[in-house]
Amino acid sequence: MSDVAIVDYGINNVRSVRNAVEYCGYNPVVTHEASAIADASHVILPGVGAFGDAMNNIRARDIDEILNRQVREKGKPFLAVCLGMQLLAKTSEEHADDGVLHKGLGWFDADIQRLRPNDPKLKIPHMGWNMVAKERNHPILANISEKNLAFYFVHSFAMSCNNAEDIVGLAQYGQPVTAIIAKDNIAATQFHPEKSQDSGIELVSNFLRWNP
Repeated sequence: MSDVAIVDYGINNVRSVRNAVEYCGYNPVVTHEASAIADASHVILPGVGAFGDAMNNIRARDIDEILNRQVREKGKPFLAVCLGMQLLAKTSEEHADDGVLHKGLGWFDADIQRLRPNDPKLKIPHMGWNMVAKERNHPILANISEKNLAFYFVHSFAMSCNNAEDIVGLAQYGQPVTAIIAKDNIAATQFHPEKSQDSGIELVSNFLRWNP
């Protein structure tokens, strides 16, 4: 059995996530195969690129059905990263230029909206290090002190949660930015823990030890 399945849907950059998992001492496999994801103890969904393209690739490979079965039905520990987190929402307005929103996996009662910071000096995309304030405790943040909750963000869109209980951490970028969400066996981060040095590695390591 592989320790960790890193889901490859064709347009996501998986190398840095694989490196982080290996650094934590685990054996990852990069795959979109149902059997490999079924055999893994933990599943990670990375994300880079546009929401609509990502969902099209996921549906074309039946990855949505595979993840529903392994994560939602069987309760396998699951971590989504950056665009991967956004894909858990119901809809996204990214490139919805004709007014028709893209549909996501719908695991969270949430929608993806363009960042609209109240300070015109703040650039989009939001790119760089930001502190995250905990809204509540969660096992993926174990042993990370509040002063070390600094993580690396790259994004132009963010999640708006309709259920405040889903939010674990918030950042500020001229507006509140949903940074960490979780419920049951599912956790997700808007930032890139695999690019966030010691605190990011600690978060990945916490996830890989998590048995919800």
